[in-house]
Parts: sequence; C-alpha cells; structure tokens
Amino acid sequence: MSEQAPVDAAATRLRVITTAGESLSGADLLSFALDHAVTESGGLGGMVHLRGPGSCGLLLTAAHGLLRTAVRNWAEIGEASGTAPARAAARGTPVWKPVETIEDHTGATLPAGGGLLAVPLIAPEGTLGALSVLMAPAEEPTPQQRAAVEALTAWAALRLGQLPADGQQVQSPRSREGPRPREEGARRPRSGPAIGRDGEPVRSAGPEGSSGTALTAPDSMTRALWQMSDAFFVVDGAWRVTFVNAEAERLLGVSHALLGRTLWDIFASLRVDLAAPGLETRCRQAVESGAPTTFEMRWPTNQRWYRMRLVPVPDGLTVYAADVTESQARAAERAAAERAAAERTARVTELTTALAQALTMRDVVAAIAAWVLPPFNASGLVIQIIEGRVIRVAGSVGYSRAFLDKIDGSAVTTISPVSEVYHSGKPAFIGSAEEYVARYPLMSGLPSAAGKAAWAFLPLIVSGRCIGCCVISFAESRLLNGEEQTLLTALSGLMAQAIERARLYDTEHTRAKELQRGLLPRALPSLRFVDTAARYLPASEGIDVGGDWYDVIPLSGARVALVVGDVMGHGLPEAATMGRLRTAVHTLADLEFPPAELLNRLNDLVNDLGENFYATCLYAVYDPVSATCTFACAGHPPPAIVRPGQPVQFSDCSPDPPLGAARPPFETCEIDLPEGSLLVLYTDGLVDAATGDIDDGMNDLARVLSSAVLSSGLQPSAGTAWRDGGRIGCGNESLARLCDDVLAGVLPDRQLTDDDAALLIARMHAVNPEDVAAWPLSDGPIAAGEARKHVRDQLARWDVDTLTMAAELLVSELVGNAVRHAKGPIGLRLLRGERLICEVSDSSLTTPRIRHASETDEGGRGLQLVAALSDRWGARYTSAGKCIWTEQQMP
Repeated sequence: MSEQAPVDAAATRLRVITTAGESLSGADLLSFALDHAVTESGGLGGMVHLRGPGSCGLLLTAAHGLLRTAVRNWAEIGEASGTAPARAAARGTPVWKPVETIEDHTGATLPAGGGLLAVPLIAPEGTLGALSVLMAPAEEPTPQQRAAVEALTAWAALRLGQLPADGQQVQSPRSREGPRPREEGARRPRSGPAIGRDGEPVRSAGPEGSSGTALTAPDSMTRALWQMSDAFFVVDGAWRVTFVNAEAERLLGVSHALLGRTLWDIFASLRVDLAAPGLETRCRQAVESGAPTTFEMRWPTNQRWYRMRLVPVPDGLTVYAADVTESQARAAERAAAERAAAERTARVTELTTALAQALTMRDVVAAIAAWVLPPFNASGLVIQIIEGRVIRVAGSVGYSRAFLDKIDGSAVTTISPVSEVYHSGKPAFIGSAEEYVARYPLMSGLPSAAGKAAWAFLPLIVSGRCIGCCVISFAESRLLNGEEQTLLTALSGLMAQAIERARLYDTEHTRAKELQRGLLPRALPSLRFVDTAARYLPASEGIDVGGDWYDVIPLSGARVALVVGDVMGHGLPEAATMGRLRTAVHTLADLEFPPAELLNRLNDLVNDLGENFYATCLYAVYDPVSATCTFACAGHPPPAIVRPGQPVQFSDCSPDPPLGAARPPFETCEIDLPEGSLLVLYTDGLVDAATGDIDDGMNDLARVLSSAVLSSGLQPSAGTAWRDGGRIGCGNESLARLCDDVLAGVLPDRQLTDDDAALLIARMHAVNPEDVAAWPLSDGPIAAGEARKHVRDQLARWDVDTLTMAAELLVSELVGNAVRHAKGPIGLRLLRGERLICEVSDSSLTTPRIRHASETDEGGRGLQLVAALSDRWGARYTSAGKCIWTEQQMP
C-alpha cells in the first residue's frame, strides 16, 4: 500500500500535465514536455533534438536549465557520434550514459559528474529525435524517474507525429531554414567568430539583414539576443569579443569592428577605463570567482547610467548592460521627494514639540523663530493679533522697535495685507517690494522701513475664526514655490493653536500676578527695632501663583509680628485661600492674641474651608524690650537663627501638625535674640526644591546663609552699641541684598521648580534701657497722681515736654479706670521710640470698651477722651492680666 501511493500520485501528476499541454504544438510543446520531464525526474536540465534534413544529423530544438555556452556544443549532433541522444535516436530505446569531459572527441561537453538519460521521440512515422535529461549524480535513474521521462517523451512524440493544418510535419528551426551559408573561404572555430582567409573576423548576416555574429546556437536564440532591449555582449577566455547585440553596438561600436578584439582595447578606445577605473578589475574578479556581480556606472560615450551585470561562463564572460538613467532619475526624484517629505515631517514634528512646550507668547514667538525661519532662510517674524477693530503686535523677531511702533494699533479696516488675510482667511505671498507697492500703494513706505523684500502673510485660524496674522519676511526678493507655500500654510495652523493657547495663558498669568501682588504685602513697614526684607519666588513650571505668603505686622509696645505661611497646592484657589488667611492673621494680630491662641483661631478658620484645605504657618512676636521672640508653628519648617558670634542654628521646637489637621493647643516657643540677631523665616519651596529632601535643603540653607552673611558684612557682633538714643544697625537695603544672595545660593540659576517659595529675613534691635521707664502704682485713688508725676518727670528727662499735658491726661484716665474697674497690682510703663508709648497694666482680664454716654451721665466718657488725645490706643492680654496702651507721635 505504501509503494502504490507514490505511483498513483505520479500518475495523477502526469495526467494533469498532459491535460494542461493539450493545446500546445511545435516548439512550445517540446519546451513544455522538456520542462516537466526535468522537474518530474529531478534533473539538472535537459535538451530536445530533432532529426534534420538529409545528413544534418540531430539538431537542438529546445533546452532547459543549461548554460548557453554548454548547449551550443550540442546544437548539431551527428547520428554516429555515440552521444546518448544519437544512440537513443538510432536504437529507438532509452539510453543512460555518464557524462564525460569529452565525448567521442565531438566537443559536446556537459558538466562532469552527472549522467544523461536520452529517450527517443517515437512517432507512428518513425523516430523524430530524442529528449535528454541531465541528472546528478552519475547513477542509474530510478524506475520512477525513467517512467516519468519516458511517459512525457511518448506523449510529446505522439503529439508531434500529428500533422498540422497545412499538412507539414513540425520540424526544427534549422530544418526549415536550411544550413546557414558561410562566406567563401571562411573557417568556423568551435568557439568565437568566423575567421576569413585574411585572419580577420567575418561579419555574418544577422536577423533580417542586420549585422550579427556566427553562433552555433539556433537562429531563434540569436534573434532573441539581438533584439534584447538591454545591451549584451560576450567575451571568450582570451577576453576577445565574440558577440554583440544591437544595443551593445550603441555602447561599443558596430560589431564588425569589435569581433575578435580584446575587451580592454575597446574600453581604452572609448576611455571607459577613465570613467570607471575599477571595471577591468570587476570583470577579472567575476571570472576568477565564478560568481555573478552587479553594479552601476555612467557610460562615457553618452553619459547615461547603466546597471552592469557580469555573468561568468565556462569559457568566458557575458555582460548585460541595462539603461537605468530614467529609472535612476525617477529614483532620485522619489528620494528627493521622500527627503522633502521627511524634512517637512521633521519640521512639523519639531515645531509641534517646541510649541507644545511653549507657555507664553514670548515662548511661542521664540519657537517659531527657531524652527520656521531658518529652513526658509527668512529674516523676520511678526505676530499680529486682532483686538476688536485694531491690529496689535504680539511678538516679533528681526524688526526695529520704531517700525513695530509704526504698525502697532493700525485699524483692521485699513487696506493692508494683514486686513485682507484677516477678512479672507487665506494666505498671501508677495515676492518683491515692487509687488508690495503695486498692491498697496498707500503703504509704499513700509518695505523700506522694515528692510524686507518678500513676505508670507499667514492667517491664524482657530475654531473657524481668524484671530490674527503671522508675517514671515525675507531680506531679499523671493517667490515661494507651491510646496513651500503649502508647508507654511500647514504650519500656520499649528502656530495659531499655540498662539491662542499662549494668549489664554498670558491672560490668566496676568490676572494671577495681579492677584498675587494684591494678596502679598506691597511693601514691608519701616520699623525702628526690626529691619526686614522679603522675597517671593513663584514656581517656574506652570502658572506662577501659589499659596506662600509672608507678613510683618507692627504690634503694641514696639513689638513686631513676623508671619510666614504656605497653603498647600497651587493655583488661583490656593492663592485666594492664602489671601483669606493673611487677612485673618492681620485681624487676630490686631486683637493682640498670643501666637498659640492666634494659630488656634486660624486652625478653626481652615477647618471651616473644607476637608481638602491645609496650610502651614509660623507666627512669631519679637519684643525689643526683652529682646525675646515668642512663636508657634503649625507644620512649618523651623526658623533659622543667626546670633552674634554664633553659627546658623535652627529652632529645636517640634512643630505642630498643619492647620486643618492639627488639634489645639499649639506649643509656644521662646528664644533670645540679642541686638543684631537675624531671624530667617522661609517656606518649604525654598529648602526642598533643589534636593527634594527638606533636611538636606535646610543644611544647604544654613551653609548658604552663613556664607552670604559673612560676605555681606552683616555678621552680628557681640555687644551692643547705641547712638543718639537709637540703635546702630543696617538698613533694609542690606537685608534685600542678603535675600538675593541666599536665593542665588539655594536655587542657582533659578532652576526649574514646581513649588513657589517665600523668604523673610529680619534683623533685631533691642530697646535702649534709657528709653524705657516703668513704675508700680498704689492701689488707691492716689495712683493717678503718682502716674502724672512720673510722666512729667520722665518726659522732662527725655526733653519731650510738649507731650506732657496730653500724656498726663491719658495716664490719669487709664489709671483711674484701672483703680475703679480692675484690681491691682497696677503698673505704668513709658517707652520712647518713634512714638511715645504709655502702658497701664493690671491683673484684670476684662478689657475696656468705648460706650456712648448720654447728656445726663456723669461718667463713661473717659475712653472717648483717650481716643481723642492719642494717635492709637488698645488693649492686650498679658500673662498677669491685661495692658491698656496709647501711642503719641514724637515731636
């Protein structure tokens, strides 16, 4: 069963093959049968020979899979030659014969190592010839192989035996034409051209009267080679030209002048060796290696490009030369188009990336100038935006300020290229200044004023509406081609989207900056005992508004409140929340709440804002009389302290949780700040922007602060010096420079940060003991008299007698209220500074309030008198009770 299956399959294939060839006849039939015989038997190639007329022997009619140089020796075989086809035709039986290098000295050579199976073509009229298949290795073919070849040969012979319509039997091309005539006296070598009596090559008549070369192959093959569209020529083992076709004659010259000459002589006469110095080397290498090679070269005689294919054969070399000038030009055009498309794509991609990263209008203009102007060799750019009925210049490159001022603010109704582009929504291209003047005579002076000679006016269209015009200009006259105009028009769409986005960003940015300026202190107060300077650094990524804030609030008794805070998050909502908290701090500070109580009230306010609102805050109060600072901290970094003669230190008080997450009470810390000490308050954006770690950032801040203080000469020295009743210290200008130095050191080159930062530096100055006077007072009614006497005497010593009368009335009223409504002990303190401060303290927690007294009331007007005589007055709680204070302007 297993042996029968392959046999059935082979029989089925043969039936399919013969069915497919039923419509064939003549040479087509022989070629069809030979092709399938070689395939079915697994042969290397094959030949078909038919009997010629008379004593011509067997003539080659078809070949398959064999080199032409090998087949041409089998073009005509004598019936007595002893070759396999001749013996098969003579005997009428199949013949198997191993291939020898030379068979019977006939020159009929085939590659050694194989065998030739020849099967006679037997028709009813007799043996017509033989079909031969070359097999390898040289072993007897199997029965299946023999059967396949014999079956196809028998089928072809039967078909050949049938007469065609004209009654003539199918014959080989040689038999129909008869023997080729030879020139008298010519002798034909086994290979190469026919040689005449004079030893020169003899030109044989080519197909249809054209020139050709005598070959032993059939004339049909000769005609095919001669009529090839590609140039084709053959050289033998001695590099002599043996055949050239019509196309090759156009490259090398007419065949009768070439045949027999060496290839190198021909190349030298045509100067081919100069145009392609390596051509001879390529030819020799192809023959030595036996491998075909292909390359392209420009032929020197016509300067056209050819694809040369060198195919080595056993006795020489065949050369094919295909004209690829047009295809190479098309390929170059395609390559140029592809490069242009790639460049356009790259430009669009690069511009898209640059515009995507641009935030402001300035960024967009810079991106367009960097990625659009250079590829087009443009020299100028103007972005003009339509605002109402006016054309405004939004950005420019390559124009003078005078020219921009001249065109800025022109009416959109004016006849100009910008207004035309705006109304039509289509681009306009002007190639010269003359064209510009001719089209817009009323604007004839603009080209010379701008120094430009060609323009591209591109509409900026967003969501179907034109928002302005992008003007790209050139220093010299230039007419943009269609591809350039198309590209610029396409780029204008990208630019329009980026410009509109930048306009919206700039609008929001401006509003945010205005809000930020409104929420932060416009200027810090100038105080006698505290010098201050502050800096706010917005985030460099995204909208530069956030929730960081700082403040300096003067308090009673020459005290000063220093505040720094940070609302978590960024944007307008956070900035608005910051403004609410800053206002609340001001209000609570005016109520003289101590730091811990103030944060407690502030925490309640943050809780009322919602669950997702959190803020940090540090509130410190400096008392110049005691030279101490009391502060409370809610989730904020600790302050940095620079005391006289000491390194930078950070407060070791543990901060409480942030506002919104903390649970009161808040811890209060107190530190000593001698004369000249520096207190540095900051937000986390300053210390974690560079390193991302707040501890490392604080170490960097300490290092930078120490260096900046030393270099600026602000290092506080031990001891206290006084002059004219005031302190000797630095001004706010020196602290401002210190702030700049610290920012430059902590954030070098203003590196990109995603958080805003605030910095507040204060230099403390203690009150001169000679400017403070304090006395305890009696508990009875005599306390008012004692107070008036102390005031008169002290103001006399301070040489401010002009304030004595008002000061006596003020302390008399305050002490009288303390005696009448509070409880002792009662104290009096005078403080000389920018203002004269009078303070009366008692142990009661009840604060006074102004009330409206009727006309018949004998009392209730004391605080009205206090408010009228003083510049400011108020009350604050102390650790022992309360203190009522007044302020009078010093003369």
